[in-house]
Amino acid sequence: MSTLTADPATPGTPGTSSSPRPRPPYKVTGTRVLRAEWAKFWSLRSTWITLGLALLFLVAFGLLAAANYSPTGTGRGPGADAKDAIGIALGGSGFAQLAIGVLGVLVAGGEYSTGMVRSTLAAVPRRLPVLWSKAAVYGAVALVVATFGAFASFLAGEHSLSGQAIALNLSSAGVLRSLLGAGVYLGLVGVFGVALGALVRSVAGGIGTLVASLMLLNLLPSLLPGNLGNDISPYLPGNAGGSIFALHQASNTLSPGAGLAVFAGWVALALAGAAWRLKRSDA
Repeated sequence: MSTLTADPATPGTPGTSSSPRPRPPYKVTGTRVLRAEWAKFWSLRSTWITLGLALLFLVAFGLLAAANYSPTGTGRGPGADAKDAIGIALGGSGFAQLAIGVLGVLVAGGEYSTGMVRSTLAAVPRRLPVLWSKAAVYGAVALVVATFGAFASFLAGEHSLSGQAIALNLSSAGVLRSLLGAGVYLGLVGVFGVALGALVRSVAGGIGTLVASLMLLNLLPSLLPGNLGNDISPYLPGNAGGSIFALHQASNTLSPGAGLAVFAGWVALALAGAAWRLKRSDA
């Protein structure tokens, strides 16, 4: 009767002195950091709630403004006194930008508030890929959500504005550019929020800075003497961003292309500040 015996030369066989095969070294890559940030982003309940609110603001306020529009100017709600259908459809963009910007601050600043950033930076010692990945992931999501909301608001309000002098359709001059511009602007607002959250490293401080940058700074020109206020007003973040999706260029405002360049410059400046602090100081 024969018996089975283990081959002593086989690695990893019980009862032998050979060591198990070593695991390959873990390598941090840009793709892996992106996937990690994507997973973290969608695992938060605040992501779904805040994105839902941004979409609700865009569509609901656009519908309400279209339903209450009156050519005599007696309509109610955001955008109800607008001079074109784009102004009505995007009447909720001011509220949507706050929701999208606040979520951007939470994406970056929230990790500092909870202390989870230490684990993140321990896994990615070079640090900067974390910032770029957060900005890329959330910027792309905000772009898609905002663009969908802008088109949904415009198309849903077409029925209410049918027959009105301000009525437009997708084939009208400048409409597609304005709706896509609204998505681009709100996508950049999301990146701006991420940058401020990483720069300030505080949720409350980041939200305060966001509101001041996009809304309160617009009041500054009225407090300045002479023509100085009119000269700097178009280049403030909120005003420059608003010109990106404006259907018609008003006096003392930038063209859509110039507005995009200026607002993108503000976003790049905030990202540069966040990157500098991330590299120079501890978490």
